[in-house]
Amino acid sequence: MTAGAFLPTKEQQTIIGHEGHAFVRACPGAGKTRTMVERARHLLSNAADRRGLAFLSFTNAAVEELETRLRNFGILPSPLFPSFVGTFDRFLWQFFIAPFGVDGCNQLPRLVPDKSDWEVKPFDAAHTLKLKHFDRATGTLLADKAAETGFAPKHGPAAWETRARNMIARALSNGHLDFDDVRDSVGKRLADRTSSGRLGAALCGRFREIVIDEAQDCNSTDLEIVEWLRASGINIKVVCDPNQAIYAFRGGLTDELIRFAEKFDEIDQLQMSGNFRSSPAICAAISQLRPPASRGAVDQAVGQYKNETAPVYILAYGGTSVPASIGARFQKISSDLGIPPEQAPVLAATWASAGNAVGRAVPEAGNDKSLLLAEAVMGFHFAFAAGNRREALARLHRAILQVRGEISSAGAYSTHMLNSGLDDGRWRPDVVAIGQALKVLAGESAEDWLKRARALLGSDLVGSPSIGQRLRYNQKLTAVLAEPSPTALPAKAIHAVKGLEFLAVCVVLTVRTTGDILNVLTGAEMATKPVEEARKIYVAASRAERLLAIAAPNSRAPALKAILDAGGHAAQIVSL
Repeated sequence: MTAGAFLPTKEQQTIIGHEGHAFVRACPGAGKTRTMVERARHLLSNAADRRGLAFLSFTNAAVEELETRLRNFGILPSPLFPSFVGTFDRFLWQFFIAPFGVDGCNQLPRLVPDKSDWEVKPFDAAHTLKLKHFDRATGTLLADKAAETGFAPKHGPAAWETRARNMIARALSNGHLDFDDVRDSVGKRLADRTSSGRLGAALCGRFREIVIDEAQDCNSTDLEIVEWLRASGINIKVVCDPNQAIYAFRGGLTDELIRFAEKFDEIDQLQMSGNFRSSPAICAAISQLRPPASRGAVDQAVGQYKNETAPVYILAYGGTSVPASIGARFQKISSDLGIPPEQAPVLAATWASAGNAVGRAVPEAGNDKSLLLAEAVMGFHFAFAAGNRREALARLHRAILQVRGEISSAGAYSTHMLNSGLDDGRWRPDVVAIGQALKVLAGESAEDWLKRARALLGSDLVGSPSIGQRLRYNQKLTAVLAEPSPTALPAKAIHAVKGLEFLAVCVVLTVRTTGDILNVLTGAEMATKPVEEARKIYVAASRAERLLAIAAPNSRAPALKAILDAGGHAAQIVSL
């Protein structure tokens, strides 16, 4: 929706003026961000109530988008207090952890977001596991997760479990917490009726309403916290699209969310159904990309592209791997509609598959420090042109520390930052300077770039290996350092674009996953992993405004067409 005059639909107006609690199901493109902005305007127009509002979501990108809208419309004051805009994680940290500390620890709590990636090795030659492979409360091995790494010790996991328990205990005594620890601590605090009652009263005194956006990304503990906030007397607005739940790796839920909705009175269960983003053909397609039980009526196109006539294309490819011909054909189709390359990304469940589809296959770096540094440098320069700068800068910093030997692995980064007192950000100017200095020069070979990197990072090394031993030449460097053409299509992982929108989108289905996804879309398969893979396709397709293409293996293209055609708009198969 645009920033111009806002003429809310009847459903939007109901939500803007709805007092008390609400559970809101919003289809893609329903204008929920603008509706939340107008809800904030409505509430803050009542100067008699001086309490603030809290807007929570689950990704930094979603939070930044909402905060930008609120400020652009002049709704939030500066300073922000007593209101709050941030991720659900930050809300828990600021109001439940930072003021009180953690039971069993006398140290000031410090946030270590990558704690789950700490390496667990009982001895040097041992198979490397990570802390996420162990139960955080007991230190017991999570066998199903560990098995994915090929872990199969002859004498059992006891040595690894002992190491994990020691790491967990030491981290707690030092006050080093990640958000799994935070939720555990919050749960214990809320179970204490005395402390939870006082905390609930304090939060009720500060906030008149809390909006939880993208609530399909809540895990079970999150929902318990939301219910506690509601019981504390704070008005709660839960806004979600259950079909966009693609964070199973952090415990995201769907069935529990639907049951949670039933706790709201019928009058408080609201809908947002009009799609202001996408064309009629795309609206029909994304409706069909939901499982049959949750499909319902096709969302109506009501925005600026409601008269767009472009069909949905199925790009049918041969072979067992994702070919570059996908990107070439999609670029031709989008170019014929006058859509610029930067507004026509190719999306896939993994960045590697998306890169293959546009002819930019980049090898996995593994533990190769030269490749890690090169990837971080290229990501740094791409980010400063296209966003996500904070994450790219941290990734470059981490690679530099690994090259210098100050950390042994990526999982040690946050702990090093805490122990070195670098979490205040004073490292950033030096890392920006290194990133700028290592920009690939016109016509520069991988060997010449590596020589410059060695010269720049060769001092202040920790340990005995020389800079030449750390930054070895790898024949894959040329591919990593290749500068994408200004006319090249962006290649992105689906998780990276959630909440964004583009004029055109191409979604890539791989040979390995397409069968399971189609089974979900026909109702034949409802296992957790295939369902989440199907939801990723739904999320990716719903980013499109004017043009949608879905690349699928030749053998699966007719079945996909049959599913999409049932939405009332015929898809067009293009053989590659």
